Amino acid sequence: MDDQRPLLERHRAVMPSWVTLYYDEPIALDRGEGRYVWDTDGRRYLDFFGGILTTMTGHAVPEVVEAIRRQADKMLHSSTLYMIEPAITLAEEIARLSPIDDAKVFFVNSGTEAIEAALLLATTSRRSNQIIALRNSFHGRSFAAVGITGQRGWSASSLSPVHVSYVQNGYRYRSPFGHLSDTDFIAACADDLRNIIETTTAGDVACMIAEPIQGVGGFAIPPDGFFRAMADVLNEYGIPFVSDEVQTGWGRTGEHFWGIEAHDVVPDMVTFAKGLGNGLALAGVMARPEMMDCIQANSISTFGGNPLACAGGLANLEHLLSHDLQTNARKVGEHLVTHLRELGDRTPNIGEVRGKGLMIGIELVEPGGKKPDMATAAAVMEETKARGLLVGKGGLYNNVLRLAPPLSLTLEEADEGLRLLTDSFEAATSGR
Repeated sequence: MDDQRPLLERHRAVMPSWVTLYYDEPIALDRGEGRYVWDTDGRRYLDFFGGILTTMTGHAVPEVVEAIRRQADKMLHSSTLYMIEPAITLAEEIARLSPIDDAKVFFVNSGTEAIEAALLLATTSRRSNQIIALRNSFHGRSFAAVGITGQRGWSASSLSPVHVSYVQNGYRYRSPFGHLSDTDFIAACADDLRNIIETTTAGDVACMIAEPIQGVGGFAIPPDGFFRAMADVLNEYGIPFVSDEVQTGWGRTGEHFWGIEAHDVVPDMVTFAKGLGNGLALAGVMARPEMMDCIQANSISTFGGNPLACAGGLANLEHLLSHDLQTNARKVGEHLVTHLRELGDRTPNIGEVRGKGLMIGIELVEPGGKKPDMATAAAVMEETKARGLLVGKGGLYNNVLRLAPPLSLTLEEADEGLRLLTDSFEAATSGR
């Protein structure tokens, strides 16, 4: 860390105080290869967080790097005032993979911007500013995205351009309905949605937006079929459904290419980002044609869908599909969850291990109950860093370790990560 302290001082001098840095002694990453990264001191880490679920296929994937290099040699930018062939080609491929028939695609630069675009489409097409969102949700850092975020820790302001009603989510571990069977739990949440629509809205709701698995919320995973029941209620009132697939898309959950497919729901819109660009600023919205085309004012995107990002995104998507990384995510994820649950059986501070594919949460609690254990979560984070493993942290109480490595993670690398995690838990919990 000695060589990185001056960089930390420079960071603190010019960057906002509210830009979060991991670790007591933050690190700067310098380069990556496959599932490993190196900091500026030359220390290697196994990457189990992928730049917040963004490094989808791996670091420095040769064909992705080459596609970016080829495009950079030709042109970096043109804007949407001109046709962009890589963007059109990528949009065609996304529309082919979309759960929405005849989907149209609009590219932006980040998940937050994708959420903003989806809210603009929903409120414009429905002529309403009423939104239904889930408790414990996170949708971004911009004004409207913060307005529909259901976590106090990420809500910078109560001011918002939309009127939001929050409904029960699928986070069974801390739900007031968590003691019920899956069937009864789903029914209770659906009844809550109907009650919210009838008591807190004027009826003409623009949309309901939800993450199939709540990411920043601690990888909270609802029972399969949860959103089918919610969608049935929405259909009774003619309310569109927006699936926020910024974290769950592109096969990360292993079982399905889109997280919402676990619930047999065809959404009206889907937002996407993160993994598609593999680190490039690439995101977007796909929607039914009548919703996408509802905007009557002039509009462009200066940087959204730029040639460089789309060329890299297309190569990244082709790599994902040709190497069947969705299946790999399912197999390696199942392996990790099985062994992490064994670790949980002998570690009193682990309240729950939950996961689908390579999207795994480890919730830490004080032994003997469900009281969130933020101190142990922080201690384990420090221990993993010391051993050369990068993991994430989140949850409503910041007590959930989040594991989301690149989808190309091998079984051997998974076992290496398990060993490092096990050692870290033993070090962090000894004497507690």
